[in-house]
Amino acid sequence: MNDFDFYVGTWNVANRRLVKRNAGCTEWEEFPGRSVAHGFWGGAGNFDEITFPDKDFDGATVRLYNPESGEWSLHWANSTRGLDPVPVVGRFVDGVGRFYSDDTDDGVPIRVRFTWSDITPETCRWEQAFSYDGEQTWETNWIMQSTKVS
Repeated sequence: MNDFDFYVGTWNVANRRLVKRNAGCTEWEEFPGRSVAHGFWGGAGNFDEITFPDKDFDGATVRLYNPESGEWSLHWANSTRGLDPVPVVGRFVDGVGRFYSDDTDDGVPIRVRFTWSDITPETCRWEQAFSYDGEQTWETNWIMQSTKVS
């Protein structure tokens, strides 16, 4: 239930985002972010707001734990597009969180995967990857390397 307690606090976030998805692109854009996260419901909920000073949008995520399934649902919202209609759902196993959903990317059906890894008291890593072929291959398209602000 307390899987996301590590993320409570303020984080500097180094973002790397693929310039073009599903096109064999190897060019990445890099930009800063700052995330402030709070826990609630005794660890069964987590909320963060991330600002991107070099972008025309900001974001927020609400994470909710379901004690019956033992899974988390992660709901992403973008300040220009609003709430994504489909949350990613999953759990932590051996210190790595993997969360999945079905969605579309520019009208193409995809499988989405969020991965939380390399979690220490001072750092963590989040990755977003899309599969366009039913999970046979994955293209990582966004990486956030977070460092806790003291």
